[in-house]
Amino acid sequence: MEVLQQRESACNACKDGHSEPFPFTMAFQPIVNVEASCVYAYEALVRGPEQQSAAFVLGQVNDENLYAFDQSCRVKAITLASQLGLVETGAMLSINFLPGAIYSPAACIQLTLKTARAVNFPLDRLIFEIVEVEKVASPRHLMDIFTEYRKCGFRVALDDFGAGWAGLGLLADVPADAVKIDIDLIRGIHNRPRALAIVESIARLSESLHFNLVAEGVETFDEYLALRDCGIKLMQGYLFARPGFESLPIPTLPGQR
Repeated sequence: MEVLQQRESACNACKDGHSEPFPFTMAFQPIVNVEASCVYAYEALVRGPEQQSAAFVLGQVNDENLYAFDQSCRVKAITLASQLGLVETGAMLSINFLPGAIYSPAACIQLTLKTARAVNFPLDRLIFEIVEVEKVASPRHLMDIFTEYRKCGFRVALDDFGAGWAGLGLLADVPADAVKIDIDLIRGIHNRPRALAIVESIARLSESLHFNLVAEGVETFDEYLALRDCGIKLMQGYLFARPGFESLPIPTLPGQR
């Protein structure tokens, strides 16, 4: 009975996801290509309507509104990004999603497709970042999500790589288009030889497996230099720009200061 109720909840959310379960909005933070000196993508980050934190918003998510929240996040991110002119910048839009909120990948993606087409947002400019991988029912389910999203032209990224379940075992089975290194590996990396060696190895691995590698949480010039020396081109963090509340901040590269 419980499984049937979850299925009905998921299906209703896919149909009615435009109705937000509670008020929230988005901030956007750039992911910078430091080699080309341009914005590779903007990541959409949930915020409260009065600029409350992501924790404030996520604290309102529960089993009953999880599906509607996930659907509403996609609609909000795509619609707001389009209104802010993101498409015209040439950057991509990265949206976090909870794999546990996807019951049927083919069915649950329909509202996303409808929204993107309604605002003329190119499907191949959408990246979906998988968060909370530990809540995935099975590796097969994750593969089904990846397969369906790629059919639609989306790109898929693994967030927080190197933490918890998001490790080498998952990367061996899931063909991600991009991988974001967990912030705990980045913090103070210039003073941590072992962390530096690990990141250098991941950078070489990204070349072998042909996925984009993003270093997130970059806050200092020394971290930036160490990561650049590792060959990492895509970076995100306060060093470049803080998230812009309902806006697309223009990043500043270290050499431009």
